[in-house]
Amino acid sequence: MAEEEQRKKIPLVPKNLLKKRKAYQGLKATQAKQALLEKKEQKKEKQLKFERLEWFLHDSWRQQRDRVRLGRLEVKPRGLEVPDKHSLAFVARIQRLNGVSSVVQRTIARLRLEKIFSGVFFRVTPQTIKTLRVVEPYVAWGFPNLKSVRELILKRGQAKVKNKTSPLTDNTVIEKHLGKYGVICLEDLIHEIAFPGKNFQEISAFLRPSHLSVARHTTKNRVGFLKEVGLPGYPGERISQLIRQLN
Repeated sequence: MAEEEQRKKIPLVPKNLLKKRKAYQGLKATQAKQALLEKKEQKKEKQLKFERLEWFLHDSWRQQRDRVRLGRLEVKPRGLEVPDKHSLAFVARIQRLNGVSSVVQRTIARLRLEKIFSGVFFRVTPQTIKTLRVVEPYVAWGFPNLKSVRELILKRGQAKVKNKTSPLTDNTVIEKHLGKYGVICLEDLIHEIAFPGKNFQEISAFLRPSHLSVARHTTKNRVGFLKEVGLPGYPGERISQLIRQLN
């Protein structure tokens, strides 16, 4: 009797029921996969929204800081007096301009410092110093000596000739463009820059902004770079040391 029960076959499931179970399992798997993808998309969208909000708040904070700082300069224009013994200033941009106010951006463009780690020479006047105060948190400026001016122009001096940049290696180019101002060679140009005269504006416009040399780790290690070269602002006569360091 027991042997007969063991020999009994297990009842088979109908074929249409198996098809329904298989279809149901496939539907559940598809729904689970879709839910997982939606969850990932929501998480990604939330992260992107947070980054946009953080970027907006960061830019607004920098613009507000510039607005407050410029307002204080208008109320109390500190340090706008022109030093007696200095007539030449060198300005080097060492900070990025992410999220700054439009006033700072226009001033940087007027100073021809669109690229970071670039520098230009300026004649010291009350208006020039007032302009430099506007962009002081983003640049380093001071009064260079003759040696640093000579070394910078000899190594990184470039001229703007027919909207093209060319190195100052030929005195004939200098004489052709600046001969009417009495500048016929590179030494004359260095003298006119170091000791600004009545034609300083035209001669400095002939020179392109000097692109300074910085270490490769600068873009990744801003703190270390600022420790090496110093903070932005007014280092005074110590700007010559910065020129030699980045030349």
